[in-house]
Amino acid sequence: MSTSHLPATTDSLFQAAEAKTPSEGISILYQVLENPSSSSEALRIKEQAITNLSDLLRQEGRAAELQNLLTKLRPFFSLIPKAKTAKIVRGIVDAVAKIPGTSDLQISLCKEIVQWTRTEKRTFLRQRIEARLAALLMDNKEYSEALNLLSGLIKEVRRLDDKLLLVEINLLESKLHFSLRNLPKAKAALTAARTAANAIYVPPAQQGTIDLQSGILHAEEKD
Repeated sequence: MSTSHLPATTDSLFQAAEAKTPSEGISILYQVLENPSSSSEALRIKEQAITNLSDLLRQEGRAAELQNLLTKLRPFFSLIPKAKTAKIVRGIVDAVAKIPGTSDLQISLCKEIVQWTRTEKRTFLRQRIEARLAALLMDNKEYSEALNLLSGLIKEVRRLDDKLLLVEINLLESKLHFSLRNLPKAKAALTAARTAANAIYVPPAQQGTIDLQSGILHAEEKD
């Protein structure tokens, strides 16, 4: 980031939005983040600046810069609530995921975040990033690493009784076992996902994923 800074105000955000080029807008937003103020208003403006900056970097395909941004923001994360940090981190991970050809970078980014969350004892965020990492590893056909990660995560999340996350990771486990052609374990994991889902409200998209996986396993059984 630049050594100079701009005021953490809505005017600065407007200035970035009105910039002639994306690069100019990016530069302005970095300077807003350099502002040393930690007043509640400055923090609010900086949160918006991060969102806008992530969008611009994504549009420009600057994936490595998004990864660096997360590292640079660590001092800022100590000033805001953990829930807001989790939202920002996941938003930046989502931004990288929208840039084509970044699967390896996404894996290294998630591993980096997991390491940081362990040091900072940010369990909620770590578990969700680990689930994301397991899905990426599976897509990359790194099945044994994905399975090791999921096995530990399932035990931990089951103990914490986080049903919504449990549905997500049981579903992942089912898909993983299916990829490894282990139908009995794929069915057992899907049953576990259904059991967890029955106890809570599951968003329609996730319910659709459960039904789709059920259909896939049913069709495989018939063959």
